[in-house]
Amino acid sequence: MTMASAPAPTLEADGTDEPRPLVRGTVRRLLGWIIPANMSIFVLWGAIPGLLLATQVQQIDEANKVGNLAVVTTIGAFAAMLAQPIAGQVSDRTRSRFGRRAPWMVAGVLIGGLALVGMGLANTIAQIAIAWVIVQVAYNFTQGPLSAILPDRVPRAARGTFSALAGLGAMLGALGGQIVGSMLLSNIPAAYVVLAGTAIVVIVLFVVFNPDHSSTDLAREPFSVVEFLKTFWVSPVQHPDFFWAFTGRLLLYTGYFAVVGYQLFILQDFIGLGDAAGSVIPIFGLASLAGIVVSTLVSGPLSDKLGRRKIFVFLSSVVTGVAFLVPLVMPTFEGWLIFSVVSGLGFGMFGAVDTALMSEVLPSAKSFAKDLGVVNIAATLPQTLAPAVAGAIVLAFGGYAALFPIAILLSVLGAFAVWPIKAVR
Repeated sequence: MTMASAPAPTLEADGTDEPRPLVRGTVRRLLGWIIPANMSIFVLWGAIPGLLLATQVQQIDEANKVGNLAVVTTIGAFAAMLAQPIAGQVSDRTRSRFGRRAPWMVAGVLIGGLALVGMGLANTIAQIAIAWVIVQVAYNFTQGPLSAILPDRVPRAARGTFSALAGLGAMLGALGGQIVGSMLLSNIPAAYVVLAGTAIVVIVLFVVFNPDHSSTDLAREPFSVVEFLKTFWVSPVQHPDFFWAFTGRLLLYTGYFAVVGYQLFILQDFIGLGDAAGSVIPIFGLASLAGIVVSTLVSGPLSDKLGRRKIFVFLSSVVTGVAFLVPLVMPTFEGWLIFSVVSGLGFGMFGAVDTALMSEVLPSAKSFAKDLGVVNIAATLPQTLAPAVAGAIVLAFGGYAALFPIAILLSVLGAFAVWPIKAVR
């Protein structure tokens, strides 16, 4: 007589449950590694869209730079919006001895690196747009699974700290990208090679030194077209907390990218720096970094200690909204410097705590990466819509001033969106 085999384990927990123990190392080591991992990805988003890509577009057609940049970034970010939840769905269903996330993280940086090299060789708007789409899709297949590390492996008591460090890595990467991009602005193909190589090295090392549990023993669910289409949807009726958290992030990011996505052109034409704009971006990046470091290192651990998330997300949205007032009333070098510091304080606080808040309103552990992919639509959708809308506003009103009141309104609305959340204090 034979005994029936035990059923394969399943994941039915939600974001409030504790994850399994780490395969190797400590949570402290994982906390340390998330900083360079996020930096290696977000340095791309800091260097390319608003600086390297903007300069490429400008070099090809100076007269139509605003409209062309809006078209290219909109197409690319739309691809990213689709890629993140698909990447999450695919990684959630992946069964390998390396776990569910690692194969896609490594594949993403390899393919993305090749696409960046091709983008550096592009000499038409169409070629740039095609390469940028591939870059967005590939690196989002890394970023989506990487974002699932938090609910996958980090104990709830450490999620605020992990979120703060992840946010710090993201901000350091974004701001470092501005510095690297400005330093290599005279040789854009070389800049893309440096960015691609950095991401490959760091992500491969992250996977090697932070191995995941094998997923080969997890239950395999049959593929369903309906379930696949649900990749892009989480019911606001069944999961209202998730809906409000998503909405808050969407509003803040839309306001932020409506302005920051056009930073180079704003500095050139609105602040009046002209051709010197590219060379002074590192100064503003460092100023913003100062605000980000202070607010991030304080907000994340303090959020864990107090057991509260919403108040920090609320305050961060308000502070970011206030920051947009400064260049509106003071369109000078000094005004943009103040804006950089204050927006850094607000966005740093947001990055430190918002990810931890989102991890605690996720519907199910068996779809962590998919749900986080939907969450990240709130970050990528603004990059889809904001450049096009911002470009239309600039063209319609004949200047950049109209962007700031809209950014203020969206940031404040984003602050109030977190209050209906009930599962998180």
